[in-house]
Amino acid sequence: MALISLKKFKKKLTSKTFEKFYNPVQEIAPDMPEQKPGGNKPIEFDTENQLKALVYYHIESFESGRHLLQELNTDDFAKSVVAPEGGVKKSTFFDAINERGLDQFSYLFEALKTKAVCGLPSSHEELGKLTAIDGSLIDSVLSMYWADYRDNSKKAKAHVGFDLNKGIPCKIFLEDGNSAERPFVDQIIEPGETSVADRGYQSHKLFDQWQHDEKHYVCRIKANTSREILQQYDVKDESIVFFDAKVLLGSEQNNNKSELPLRLVGYRVDETNYWIATDRFDLDAEQIAFIYKLRWEIESFFAWWKRHLKVYHLIARSKHGLMVQLLAGLITYLLLSIYCQENFSERVSIKRVRQLRIEIRNESRNMENNWFAVFLNILLKLFAIF
Repeated sequence: MALISLKKFKKKLTSKTFEKFYNPVQEIAPDMPEQKPGGNKPIEFDTENQLKALVYYHIESFESGRHLLQELNTDDFAKSVVAPEGGVKKSTFFDAINERGLDQFSYLFEALKTKAVCGLPSSHEELGKLTAIDGSLIDSVLSMYWADYRDNSKKAKAHVGFDLNKGIPCKIFLEDGNSAERPFVDQIIEPGETSVADRGYQSHKLFDQWQHDEKHYVCRIKANTSREILQQYDVKDESIVFFDAKVLLGSEQNNNKSELPLRLVGYRVDETNYWIATDRFDLDAEQIAFIYKLRWEIESFFAWWKRHLKVYHLIARSKHGLMVQLLAGLITYLLLSIYCQENFSERVSIKRVRQLRIEIRNESRNMENNWFAVFLNILLKLFAIF
């Protein structure tokens, strides 16, 4: 009876901090698409196991999939809270990442994004819904044949939309490193939203198309872009803005002239001139300049995501597997956003991530100590009986 009691106790080991952090997934999971086995054999490493393992991978900032597997099979906390009962084999783990879970992870990402949008405060609501767009290259290996980039080099590219009001990622697409960035604007931006983009997205025909589709834009353009001034607006004294006008961009000679008028704002920071094309005539020029400055937040997100969550340390080499890993990284970031807001009324920071890690580890040690205390108590009772 003593051994049975000990076994029951061991199954109940958990982490309140990890449960609290992971709880938004538990609330959404019942509506998630069902993952069906390929044959008669039941799935050993299901969606929940897969997601918990990858979220734990990012939270603890492991350097590789092998490191994570070792933890799942040897660490008491990881075995009790994260890994499936009985542990996980290397082949089972990597097969799951490369072949399953994409539909389920995509659903969870969208559902968590919706929850985060509802719960997080808006930083710049008066400017409308702002979505920064950018592509991020991911170093790959030569065996990743699908990730074309250049000779003797493979790279994938994540095309990401980032909600500048809420401070969270909102869309992601994965292609090879040579994929063009402009086509993804239509897939990321909804009517009524404003895309915020760098010079690589400049396209006068797309500027026209986005206006037709009622999709707004704030996009930096090349300084030497031809322009026809239709109407010039006054600029404020001592403002960083030195130019504000309604224009047509491009030239008929090069067959790239815009058909619809747009607004061109020029501003100067640290002796650098920025030229911003936009269809937002409802804002003043300083607000347009401010919106473009916010684009830096997506750059900061990429840098933070890579450095602190190790998202670009490849676990999978297939396109399917890499997308699963990226979605897991985005889900982890959304969970962190919800956790930091609900518990500290703050945005995500490395300070709070470190605090989360420490609390989980401390609870892990307490779990081990409690387990040992119960084990010792049972032994003492057995000795007393005999």
